[in-house]
This record gives sequence, C-alpha cells and structure tokens, in this order.
Amino acid sequence: MCGIAGFNWKDAELITAMTGQMAHRGPDQHGAHVSDHISLGHRRLSIIDLSEQGRQPMTNEDGHVIVVFNGEIYNFQDVREELVRKGHHFESRSDTEVIVHAYEEYGLDCVHRLRGMFAFALWDMRKKRLWLVRDRIGIKPLYYYRRNGKLIFASEIKAILQCPDVSREVNEQALYDYMGFEFTPAPETMFNHIFKLPAGHQLVWENGQAEVSAYWDLSYQPRNVSGRTRAEIVEEIRAELDACVKSHLISDVPLGVFLSGGLDSSALVALMRRHISGPLRTFTIGYPDKTFSELDHAKVVSDHLGTEHHVLMIEDITAEDIEKSLWHFDEPMTDLSSIPLMKICGKAREDVTVCLSGEGGDEVFAGYDRFRASRLNRYYAWMPAFLRRGLIVPLIRRLPDQAQKKGPINLLKRFVDGAELPPDGEHMRWQYFLNNDLAGRLFHPDYLQRVNRDTFRFVREYAKRCDAEDPINRELYIDTRFMMTDSVLMKVDRMSMMHSLEVRVPLLDHKFVELVAGLPGHWKLKGTETKMLFREALEGYLPRDIIHRGKQGYSLPVKNLLRRQLKPYMIELLNESPLIRDYADQEYVNVLIDEHLAFKHNHNHVLWGLMNLAIWHNEFIRSGPGPVGRTATRGGQPV
Repeated sequence: MCGIAGFNWKDAELITAMTGQMAHRGPDQHGAHVSDHISLGHRRLSIIDLSEQGRQPMTNEDGHVIVVFNGEIYNFQDVREELVRKGHHFESRSDTEVIVHAYEEYGLDCVHRLRGMFAFALWDMRKKRLWLVRDRIGIKPLYYYRRNGKLIFASEIKAILQCPDVSREVNEQALYDYMGFEFTPAPETMFNHIFKLPAGHQLVWENGQAEVSAYWDLSYQPRNVSGRTRAEIVEEIRAELDACVKSHLISDVPLGVFLSGGLDSSALVALMRRHISGPLRTFTIGYPDKTFSELDHAKVVSDHLGTEHHVLMIEDITAEDIEKSLWHFDEPMTDLSSIPLMKICGKAREDVTVCLSGEGGDEVFAGYDRFRASRLNRYYAWMPAFLRRGLIVPLIRRLPDQAQKKGPINLLKRFVDGAELPPDGEHMRWQYFLNNDLAGRLFHPDYLQRVNRDTFRFVREYAKRCDAEDPINRELYIDTRFMMTDSVLMKVDRMSMMHSLEVRVPLLDHKFVELVAGLPGHWKLKGTETKMLFREALEGYLPRDIIHRGKQGYSLPVKNLLRRQLKPYMIELLNESPLIRDYADQEYVNVLIDEHLAFKHNHNHVLWGLMNLAIWHNEFIRSGPGPVGRTATRGGQPV
C-alpha cells in the first residue's frame, strides 16, 4: 500500500513536494523518476518483498516502461508464472513488477489479468504515453487535474494542490450534491478542475490528449443455475469466499482483522481462522452507550474462534479528531463511522501493518436498512396520498427524536422522510438528506439558481447503465457503483492510510462480486430479511445468533455528541464560517441547531454536513494545505 503522484513535465522539486504530502501513505521508502515529459513519485509502505528490489518507481529491463503502483495484486504469483513461461525475467518478488511485464506482453489489455485493489501510473517512454488505471471496484483512490495542457495525478488531492498552477476553488455543484448524499459523487470533487478517476476506469494521455474510458463494469445478467440446487449454489459461494479470504492473507508483515460483531466482519474472522492456526488479532470499537455498541457480539465471536482480542472504547471526541480526519479526507465527508475507524486503525497499527475488513457485504448481499425500506414502501405507497401526507407524515414528524441509535420512532421518522422523496431515487431516497423544502430554506436563492437541483440524476444515470432484470439487483448495482466507492471505500482508505495501515476487503474481490451479482435478487433479500444467501453460506462457521442478528454498524453517536460535548464547537463553527455565511441562511442554520438541541428533530446529518464543510474550507481554501490541527483553536481538548 502506497502513495503515487506525477505529472507530464520535468520538475524534481515539485514531485518531491507532492510525495512529501503523502508520507503517511508510505513511510518506508520514497522514490522518483524525473525526465523530459514526465515526473513520477512514490511513497512505499512495504508489504510484499521488503527488499530494495521492491523499490518504486520500477522499470523493465531497458528502462522504457516505468510504473508507480498503490495497492495489492492478489493473483500476482499466477500472472508471474504465466509471464515467466513467455520468457520474462523478474528481479523481485513484488507484485509491482508483474504490472511492468504484463504491460510489455499484453499492452493496455493487461489490466484484465490483474485481480486486486490498485491504482497505478505507467509511463511508456517510447510511445510517450501515460496510462492511469483504477481498480474495478474503486478500493484505491486516484485523482487528476487536467488544464492548459498539464496533467497532474496523485493518490490524494492535497498532493495535487502542491502545484502552484492548481487554484483552490469551491466546486459549487459538488457542494450541493454533497449535502444530500454526504459525499461528492465521481467524477467531481469539492475542488474545481480536480477530478476522481472513476472505479473501473483508465485515463490514457498521449499526443497531448487525454481520454478517460471504462474498462470494466458489473453485470447482473442471470447465471444459468438450471439443474443445480440452492444448496450447491450456496456451497459455491462458500468456497469462492474462502478462496478470496485466503488470497488476501499474503503478506510479509503482521496481519489482523477488524471485528465489529456484525455478520461481515465475523465471517472474515471465521474464514481467516481456517487458514491461520496461530494467534489471530482482532480489533473492536465500543461505546458507553450500548445502543451504539456491539462489544458483546464481538466478544462472542472472539471467544468462539479463539482470537487475540483488542478493544478500543471511544468516550470522547475532540475538535482535533474532527479536523484531523477532514485533513486526511481532503473533502468534506460525513460518514458517522469515519472517526471511530480512524481511532481503531491507529490502535491496530500498534500491532499489525495489514488488517482485513468486512466492507462490501451489505452492497453485495443487500444488507442495509435502505433495501428493506424500499421493499416496505411498496405497501406504504398503496395508501391514499391524502392519508399519508395529511395524517401519517405530520403525525410521525411531530414525534420527538430518541437518543438511541435506532428504535421504532427513529426508524419511522427516517422511513417517512425517505418515502416522500421522488421515486426515481429508488432505495437511495433513504440515504439522502436534502429535500427541496430543506434546500430552499437552507441555501441562499442566488446560489440555488447556479446549481442543478435535479436530486437523483446520478441514481438515474447508474440505473440506465445497469443490466439487472430485477429491482433488488438494480439497487445493488447502484449501491456498488455509485454509493460505495466514493463513500465507504474512500473512508476506509483515508482513515487507514493516515496511520500507514493497509486495509484489505475480501468481500469486494471482483470475481466474488461478479459471482453473486448473477444470482436472483430475492435470494439475497427475501421480503425484509437481508443477506439470506450469505447467512446460509455461513451456517456452521459462526454461532446462529451472530449469523441471524440484524445490522447495527459502529457509527459515532453524533446526534447525541452535538447535544452535549460538541455543542459549543458546533455553534461557534457554524456561526463563524465564511463558507456557511456565503451559501447558507445563517438564521435558518440556527433554527436547525435549536430544534436539534431541543430533541424536536434529529438534524445531525445536516448540521454534521455543514460542520464538515466549514472545517474543510478552513483547512484547504482559506489557508491552503499545512500541518494537521492548524485551525484547531481549542488545542485539541474535548469540547
């Protein structure tokens, strides 16, 4: 796991500055290649082949192919053997060198032979061609800036901002989209002129021209399962998942696993135990509020599988915690589990360099509450509109917010809010937090005139690309290709790499994802019972109460923190931010604050979103990049 950067001209000082901004991604080594037409930089976190032979940038024998690579190629040994048989000679045991020789042999088509998580840049000196590639699922990030004949790329935006030609301007459309979805949808970022390379895409720069294209997409065309029993299909899933987990264990450094007590992480621990006979380190987060904590369930799994269990209790969140996380995100990011993940990654890094994590299980097997809400809405929508909007919605919205994480009242309020949004939002309506009425009150009218308020245009675009023949699989496609990459996976990459910790996600091995995608949607979500096929595949591996428990997650209790220790920080931040004043109605922002503090409504998504915007603006627009915590005016003490 590493950090990469580069641009299409010669400048040794700039490439050093760019990689220096990402030292946390690769503390073990740094390297650069600088020549006419290209500068490439690399920061290395050594995982496989710790020797000098694994150093990057890496070249072929005559030096005309040069690569910088971030990630892991899990099938590199198989590809290497294939290339050796074709006459290629290897100098190292690293997976990076496989990319070099695969390109020599297959050209741009070599990406189809790679199985893993990756972002890499390859310079072909003879063809004067730069090739940027991001893995199919988007597990590893890659950003680029292209303007006035210059192409700049990096693993993190803060590295691109080291170039003085790159202006720091707020992307107004991205700001609006972020406030609804709580992340910035690709290919946009919160900075004008800086873009994400979308998952499964490549960028080829040649003859002064750049072309971005997709090299892979996820198909949900039904597999032919005739003549095979459901039990046989379940066994195939079990075997393929076991193989994926085994392939993700390759490492020359210590390895562990995050264990929340939920189904996905528990499954990983059970499958890892099949291949690790010695000590197996598990890492868990807990909160004093048991409605937000899964400690008891994690302990059951740890005891059942005999792991070396480490628990991190999270009791205080500081201004410094929030600002530090935003610095590493480069963009506003309101996932409520990001700061807990940041902390547990720091804890894990004390003992290991690599951790496995269960991201992807909910997107592959339909595990989120929003999938259930979408099913329930079919019956709710049958009710006459006058009954829903004239009686049910006003009654439920008047109910006070409850302090616990979920509970029937909180779930009802969230359900009716999502159900009232346009149906073209599909299941994403229950993951969207900016309806037209709220936006009209929150933002200045002149700003609203400058942006596209077509709420679910992204969802429609992804739905059009999908070849699924049933609604459940269509929703899974939207989650996997739209939501997960720029939200869940971006969070995991940034919060782990800030501690120089590599996190691997076996449930998102693209071959495994393709296998499950071709199966009927109702095998994954039956009525409102989530992850049916996955639960069946885990029978016998875990205790039944773990297999059949509902989803909880380890998100931070932000709504309660904003009412208590983060209250002064929130009020000061939202009333002093020039960005909030420029775009939002300050009086209405304070109305939202008052209603939230009084438990009248849960506005934590909007308030937390605005707070993240304000902090990001302070860090990156007002002051520019610099030391973490520069804008923390409270010295990092609990607020």
